[in-house]
Order: sequence, then C-alpha cells, then structure tokens
Amino acid sequence: MLTFNIRGENIEVTQAIRDYVQKRISKLEKYFEQSVDSTAHVNLKVYQNKDSKVEVTIPLPYLTLRAEETSPDLYASIDLVTDKLERQIRKYKTKINRKSREKGFKNFEFTPEAPEAAKDEDSKLEVVRTKRVSLKPMDNEEAILQMDMLGHDFFIYEDAETEGVNIVYRRNDGRYGLIEAGEE
Repeated sequence: MLTFNIRGENIEVTQAIRDYVQKRISKLEKYFEQSVDSTAHVNLKVYQNKDSKVEVTIPLPYLTLRAEETSPDLYASIDLVTDKLERQIRKYKTKINRKSREKGFKNFEFTPEAPEAAKDEDSKLEVVRTKRVSLKPMDNEEAILQMDMLGHDFFIYEDAETEGVNIVYRRNDGRYGLIEAGEE
C-alpha cells in the first residue's frame, strides 16, 4: 500500500488537493503484482505566473518511478503526471517481460539504497552526496531503460553475460555510450 508525503511550495495543501493526489496516484497500484509498501513523494509548486508543477517520485524495490508536469491548472498537472507514471510502468513491464522470455531471466530486481551525505573537510573537493546501489544483472537495453526512467545521464549495472561492471551514459548527441570496466 502506498503512503503519501505531499509537500506544497507557494501553495497550501488542502484536504481536497491531498485527497485528489491520493486518489489519482493510488490507481497505479493496480499495476503491481503484490502489495507495495512504499512512500510516494509528491511536490506541488505554484509559480508567480500561476503555472502549477507537480513532481512525483515513488521508490519501489525494483525501480524508481519519477515524473513531473507543469500546466496552468494544478489538477490537470496531477492528471498529466499520473498518466506519465502509468506509461512508464506499462513500458517497463512490457520490456522486462519480453526480455525475461528472450533471455530466461527470473525476478529482475533493482534496489537502490538510501543516499547518505558525506563531506571531506581536509580536501578542496567536496562530496556533497553519496549513493549506494546494488548492481543487478541486466543487459544494455534494460540498463538504458532504467537510466531513462530515473531521468539520469548514466547508469551503473552488472552485465548479465560477462558479470562485469558496466556504465551506460547519454551522449551529447542524444545517443548512448557504454563503458565496460575491466582489468588492464
């Protein structure tokens, strides 16, 4: 079951807004095969030009769903972001199911761990954020899908065939690159 953390910037989150967000985003649970114990982080912003931006992040055991939408109407933004999340889930499930059948994979899982802040006071370079991730076996295509769904420019994973650590990244020309870690 999803729980909700709803924040407002330049807007008071009324009970009506809270109920609407919960009603719309809870409909995504029909795509989950089992009950999900996760928190949907929803950030509502209203700008001076009266545009409303809705950002939603839902960390799941196997991926992180994230979407944002901006429109002149707050409720329309909520609807648009929910539709975007629904498309992400359908795309992900279709692709993983197809890959699972082709490659014989079972129970694909991606489990990001909570980020920890780190700071090195003796150095001129400062680490302001640390993330730890579990590297799960997958192929290049699945890694690119994860990277795109997270909205990142790179993604680190374990190659399912070679069992080596690889990094896929988005190039400036919009195509993808691959870095394979190896011994020299």
